[in-house]
Amino acid sequence: MQQHWRTFISGWVLILLGSLLAYFIQTSGGITIKDVRFTGAAGKTLAAHLYIPAGVTPQAPAPGILAVHGYINSREVQSGFAIEFARRGYVVLAMDQAGHGYSDAPAFANGFGGPAGLTYLRSLDIVDKDNIGLEGHSMGGWSILAAANAFPDGYKSMVLEGSSTGGGRSTPGTPAWPRNVAVVFSQFDEFAPSMWQVPRGSEVGNSVNLQALFGTSSTVTTGQLYGDIAQGTARILHSPPVTHPGDHISHAAIGHALDWFAQTLEGGTPLPASDQIWFFKELGTLLALIGFVVLLCGSFSVLLATPAFAGLRSKPDTFAHSSRSRQWWLTAALSAVIPVLTFYPLMRWGGQLLGASAWLPQTITTQVAFWGMVNGLIFTGMGLILRAAPVRFTRALAPMLLISLATVSIGYLAVLLAQFFFMIDFRFWFVGVKALSLTQFQIMLVYLLPFSGFFLLALRALHSGLTVFGDSRRNQYVGNVMALAGGFLAFLLLQYGSLFLRGTLLTPAESLNTIVMIQFVPLLTIVAIISTYTYRRTASYLPGAFINALFVSWYIVAGQATQFPVG
Repeated sequence: MQQHWRTFISGWVLILLGSLLAYFIQTSGGITIKDVRFTGAAGKTLAAHLYIPAGVTPQAPAPGILAVHGYINSREVQSGFAIEFARRGYVVLAMDQAGHGYSDAPAFANGFGGPAGLTYLRSLDIVDKDNIGLEGHSMGGWSILAAANAFPDGYKSMVLEGSSTGGGRSTPGTPAWPRNVAVVFSQFDEFAPSMWQVPRGSEVGNSVNLQALFGTSSTVTTGQLYGDIAQGTARILHSPPVTHPGDHISHAAIGHALDWFAQTLEGGTPLPASDQIWFFKELGTLLALIGFVVLLCGSFSVLLATPAFAGLRSKPDTFAHSSRSRQWWLTAALSAVIPVLTFYPLMRWGGQLLGASAWLPQTITTQVAFWGMVNGLIFTGMGLILRAAPVRFTRALAPMLLISLATVSIGYLAVLLAQFFFMIDFRFWFVGVKALSLTQFQIMLVYLLPFSGFFLLALRALHSGLTVFGDSRRNQYVGNVMALAGGFLAFLLLQYGSLFLRGTLLTPAESLNTIVMIQFVPLLTIVAIISTYTYRRTASYLPGAFINALFVSWYIVAGQATQFPVG
């Protein structure tokens, strides 16, 4: 079998194996998962995954849990919690909060969608309405607090994961409101200063707001039960040793939620909190994500072997450098460092200059696009200053664009098939590739222009400035990955080294953008792999630029919050 077919088939095999593993884990014990839509405030459509344990019927209803993700995430990020809740006999509604995933924009509106989610959960005849729990991570915590505020008697207990009461985002907590609260706030949570007004997550017990919630004027003791469950005034604090996004992949954080609902909700199937299998689902969707990248490469190679695109095949025959000289190392170092140095200021300036509007309805996508365009121009200018030997590129624009569209279409088909047959997307943690809604597709077309500009400029600079005569395949891939993603990886190691050693980031005011930056490491690694793979077969940066512009625009838009309605 020829190599291009082996790569193509390997991608499909990895996707199938990963999808099957993820599917069997999330449906373990006869759990059924449904993709549901319901109407919220102002006629807005909200989306959710509904997990139904085996044996639950209108004649035998089960306790219910509303589970809500945080800002710039989607329902799939909550799957670890949802799987374990469902395994214990709870009906789980893991919803896309307003303006996220497949729920209508705008974000932040109508209690973040929380009141509508609780209304829908309570409308199900398979749910025991006297035993409903609420669980929300970060902004999802404010969503469930809004639900609790709207329906004070509509739930029995809640878990705030990496979230807070008061602070202008929700009603301040008191010893009597909300009902039966477990606060799970991690020791290394990046948002400790903004959530609970303390410098470190490990010091959350000293928060005045938390003490008001617990009805004490002294430091809240971790693991100690305050109040009374029967009276609805119970409170408990847990501090797992992870970060804010780390709550989603923490056995401890998930275990604390399981323990709390076991104590405060009646019914369900008792299982030890240590009995958790959700991580195998994460491994399955990670395997599928790897298969997706392999499939993109294999699809491009198979298409390149067809008569329609065979004329694009070409091996690079000119190189920027004869060896890895000091100039090469300087160019590589600047390529890795400049995007990191400009990240925080350009994200801030992009938000200030462009913000969110009907034309650019996603704030963070706009900020990333602004960062990308400025860096593309910087890379181009750097190439004019640090001149290397001229590199000849193949420039068949139309066929390059067509083969790129066909390649990404095959990858998109794989995502649609996995979503339809297995109810999954391709992800690990909060890095996920999922299908676009029609509205998101319209939004993507707008952002595709600046991202195309960035990748055309950046990948031309990469291949014209860092190619080395006689380089091995391994050195090409490693060198390009390090040039694009290495700076972000090194900086994040410093950031989180500071967080784990001192309890605070090097830049405490940039918590959100630092978490956004985490995604740049796997995303730019994928960009480098695809770009190098296509360049080695066509002697052109164009297919890598087009494929990555389509993929990255799709990836970012599908995973971001939409602040303005479209259409």
